[in-house]
Amino acid sequence: MSDEAPSHISPFERIRHATETGDENWSARELMEVLGYAKWQRFREAIQRAVVACVNSGQEPADHFTGTGKMVTLGSGARRKVEDFHLSRYACYLIIQNADPSKEIVALGQTYFAVQTRRQEVSDAEALASLTENQRRLLLRERLADHNTELAAAAQSAGVITSRDFAIFQDHGYMGLYGELKARDIHQRKGLKSGQQILDHMGSTELAANLFRATQAADKIRRDGVAGKEAANHTHYTVGQVVRRTISELGGTMPEDLPTPPQSIQELMNEQLRRLQQSDQLPLFGEEEPPAP
Repeated sequence: MSDEAPSHISPFERIRHATETGDENWSARELMEVLGYAKWQRFREAIQRAVVACVNSGQEPADHFTGTGKMVTLGSGARRKVEDFHLSRYACYLIIQNADPSKEIVALGQTYFAVQTRRQEVSDAEALASLTENQRRLLLRERLADHNTELAAAAQSAGVITSRDFAIFQDHGYMGLYGELKARDIHQRKGLKSGQQILDHMGSTELAANLFRATQAADKIRRDGVAGKEAANHTHYTVGQVVRRTISELGGTMPEDLPTPPQSIQELMNEQLRRLQQSDQLPLFGEEEPPAP
């Protein structure tokens, strides 16, 4: 990695390390600095979530996250070895997908790393079918989070601006898909507590229906040049209705009648994380963050 990289080079490209054999990697410590994290522990949590996502995508964490160490100088002048990781491009992509979305640099990183890593995601029906129900839930929930972001961007371009506007817009999609039920109605029907997200309490079939709704609504809004809040709401409602009608024509169960899984997505992720830690699949070096000088 050259210290004299041109100013137009991406900050993520600047910290890329290349070996003589052409292999590339990124230092987690350096990536943390670029993303604006002040505390290693906070960034370490994003790494752990990324490892779980890596496993759920069918990849081996050891191929993408390599525990290593880095020497740092403390306030006393002493040097100490602290935890670090050598990350593949795919590992960086997963970390940024799990990083703080409020940071503007995170959005830039998502674009940078997505170009070469999207193809590594599990995307075909055969691979999805080979997963367990809980693995499918985790994968579909992650995809739905991504596509809801795209849907929000499409809606915003059509004139859905405020948080209230977007809540109404989302309700129209749910009403079309769930037979006039709004988000709060689905929340109540599932018996969820305040603060629990309905998407985190859906099985894979229900998540897949919502993923199809979200992707098709975003595409139609952009394709048709939909303009105005009312038009965007109507489009989202119509797409939801079409998805519902397709389920009916195929003899499927209406989404509001599908069972609510006993475990939430967050519980599944925590369980997966504990299992990885116990099996030593989670690549943790083990050093603590040095105290502040």
